Amino acid sequence: MNNTITEEKLSHYFKITGKAINIAKQSGNRTNLDSERADFLDMISRYYDDAGHFEKKGDIVNAFAALSYAHGWLDAGARIGLFDVHDSTLFTVD
Repeated sequence: MNNTITEEKLSHYFKITGKAINIAKQSGNRTNLDSERADFLDMISRYYDDAGHFEKKGDIVNAFAALSYAHGWLDAGARIGLFDVHDSTLFTVD
């Protein structure tokens, strides 16, 4: 069973989430919810930054949790159209 968060695994998820953040920021918005989109991007950035803070402290469990929250916000934004993305490897879309 693979139930360990390694530094390599954490690095992998930092890369995936970072890439998804960049794509989301550059994407269009299929809704009229501009302030909500900005709020989602703010929350995503905060969780991503928190993940970096936890990683620097050596707390990889909380770093992984913060990355999971950031990616959850990304997926939610993509599903409701705040981020017009079409990459099902990075988002739960299509």
